Amino acid sequence: MNTITKEEAWALLKEYNKDEFHLKHAETVSFVMEYFAKKLGFENETEFWGIVGLLHDLDFEMYPEEHCMKVQEILNEKGIDPKITRAIASHGYGLTPADIKPEHTMEKVLFATDELTGLIGAAALMRPSKSTLDMELKSLKKKYKTPSFAAGCSRDAIQDGANMLGWELDKLLEETLQAMRAYETSLQ
Repeated sequence: MNTITKEEAWALLKEYNKDEFHLKHAETVSFVMEYFAKKLGFENETEFWGIVGLLHDLDFEMYPEEHCMKVQEILNEKGIDPKITRAIASHGYGLTPADIKPEHTMEKVLFATDELTGLIGAAALMRPSKSTLDMELKSLKKKYKTPSFAAGCSRDAIQDGANMLGWELDKLLEETLQAMRAYETSLQ
């Protein structure tokens, strides 16, 4: 079993992903995962959560039809910690052929926030400020409830993720928005 540093994970991600959008999404999800690790009492696993977030879509750009399946093969061949592989594959539960149900809190957070970070990012781009810093929950909920807005972001997955965590949807939306605000602030 091979542990992987965040720097090594970033290099691996760039080996399989060239599109700036995918790289930015990976960074965003990684930060959001680290935010939730700290918030939910898993401080000692912060880097692990971040690595899972960074690598969660490792196979998506090159192997979209095998998403969450090919990543298992890639990481297994590299001898990466099976906990990382399992967590990544579980974020496709019900959405891809990978039939690995999220069980650990970290897996549930990844499942719940992956699609949501995309929706929040799209909502931010529609704002005059192009920012999450001045986005209110009410505005986010309006975008969430508009099926044609960011139609590729599965509302079912977001709601299912909230349910897995035992949270009301509003709590998931608000907490993820807070995480993305913190991320945006860290970039400034």
